[in-house]
Amino acid sequence: MLGVKPYISFPGNCREAIDFYKNALGATELFSQKWGETPHTAPGYEDKIMHATIQVGDTHVMMCDSPEEPASSGNISLAIGVDDKGKAQEFFDNLSNGGNVTMPLGETFWADAFGMCNDKFGIHWMINCEKPQSDHSQATA
Repeated sequence: MLGVKPYISFPGNCREAIDFYKNALGATELFSQKWGETPHTAPGYEDKIMHATIQVGDTHVMMCDSPEEPASSGNISLAIGVDDKGKAQEFFDNLSNGGNVTMPLGETFWADAFGMCNDKFGIHWMINCEKPQSDHSQATA
């Protein structure tokens, strides 16, 4: 299947991140395998995650514990679109808990609610709850 899926490398705390996203976003853990369950075990990483996939809505996010220095997520953001302001607030609050807010969640010209934050793992998130279609078309007319 052709497509692009985010793949996040963690410095040894992938299991904690999976559990965090399950609680913060209602993600479902589809698959996880530890380094020690593979023929390519990285020394000291036997109990760390070699590969995992979670599902958030209809999107799959893959992740692992990297025995090498994980790449910086400085220029990548994960964007979540919802159609309920309450759900947008819930996700924003959950993701920013222990992290930091870079743009508070609030109304914009395109959205009933939009905000940006970094979670406690340093991952950049954008939460967007679009205005109802009738409001949006009037705003752009």
